[in-house]
Amino acid sequence: EDRPIPAKGLTGPGYDGHAFWDTEAFVLPLLTRTMPAAAASALRWRHSTLPIALERARVLGLEGAAFPWRTIDGHECSGYWPAGTAAFHINADIADAVVRYVDATDDDDFERETGLDLLVHTARLWRSLGYTDTQGRFRIDGVTGPDEYSALADNNVFTNLMAEQNLRTAADACARHPERAAELGVAADEPSAWRSAAEAMFIPYDERLGVHPQSEGFTEHEVWDFAATPPDHYPLLLHYHYFDLYRKQVVKQPDLVHAMLLRTDVFTDEQKARNFDYYERITVRDSSLSAGTQAVIAAEVGQTDLAYDYLGESALLDLHDLEHNTRDGVHIAALAGAWIALVAGFGGLRPRGDSLCFAPRLPAGIDRLVFNLLYRKRRLRITTTHASAVYELREGEPMETSHHGLAFTLTAARPVSWPIPPAPVRPRPSQPPGREPAPRRFRNGSEQPG
Repeated sequence: EDRPIPAKGLTGPGYDGHAFWDTEAFVLPLLTRTMPAAAASALRWRHSTLPIALERARVLGLEGAAFPWRTIDGHECSGYWPAGTAAFHINADIADAVVRYVDATDDDDFERETGLDLLVHTARLWRSLGYTDTQGRFRIDGVTGPDEYSALADNNVFTNLMAEQNLRTAADACARHPERAAELGVAADEPSAWRSAAEAMFIPYDERLGVHPQSEGFTEHEVWDFAATPPDHYPLLLHYHYFDLYRKQVVKQPDLVHAMLLRTDVFTDEQKARNFDYYERITVRDSSLSAGTQAVIAAEVGQTDLAYDYLGESALLDLHDLEHNTRDGVHIAALAGAWIALVAGFGGLRPRGDSLCFAPRLPAGIDRLVFNLLYRKRRLRITTTHASAVYELREGEPMETSHHGLAFTLTAARPVSWPIPPAPVRPRPSQPPGREPAPRRFRNGSEQPG
């Protein structure tokens, strides 16, 4: 509780021991499902920096809290504000981690004593940062989403969807803890104002292309000239000015695609497939955070072999020194991303209401996947092969869950087995020339060496 989880952990000097959104968006999903006490400790550290975040918001002329993009003690350490301060989605990432932890543990004391404080002050920021336009839409302009090749954008879909959830869950938490909310100075009409903003949140959609633009107008920008980009000019940020990157369709790391992972309930299956195909063609993966997220959505839309390629990239990033910087420390979030790729990608884990649901499906390169989860004083084990998935409740009360949309009750009395339905058949999406993930299998099906 006295220190953050830095981007390199304790493995090297990279990033000078600083913590980023990586903690809440990548590391805590793993810890919440496997070591929830560690997740709570990380969130208590974030809560300990709240006074600094409140002061930061005041300096920016905003209400609530403005948590830092890059920090070691709660103060903003990023000197480049378009990709630092403007990345306000860190607020919603923290709120999302709080909600995930409370949902997974039923830790009412944590929500009342720590979580509510974080939810209230992050929600207040969105009401202050956004506004209602003449069409009644709640807009958030001039912010930066996860993609650091598009800064100061209007209505970034990831940011708006996560802010919408932040506003709504803060109001819900205040209703569960009215006395504590009153202690925090939550006015009687504040939660209803948060709900109104959430309901009116503007989510852009390009009707012409049938996809969600990453941000308002993004799909109207000129597409980056990938064919004219030499292979040794990646990462692009080391060879091209941000001015050029910001005004083109080129994606450093999943942004809209990451939104489809964290807000899976908002998108239809067809939208996910079309969005994924569109953004694969312009995503260059100049960030170690990319491959794990792309693996999850690739698996969900039926591209399991592509997902397997991305899993390999995320899992082997440091073992094979793929970015030639492992000497600075391992990529903690990429390692967590590999776990997420396995469990949320090939295991199909998603939160759904007051339970968890699963839609497992394996790539050709994996014959068997076994993983364990903790959920509300229950211990689960899921074993998946190409033919079937077996669900076991090893400890705890019966729970309602589902397998590929088929609801069932899981009890400790006996495991439950279900067949794996066939994957949807779609063409494999393409990536920018030279930016394809290394294939994990030869054409004859044998494993790629190394």
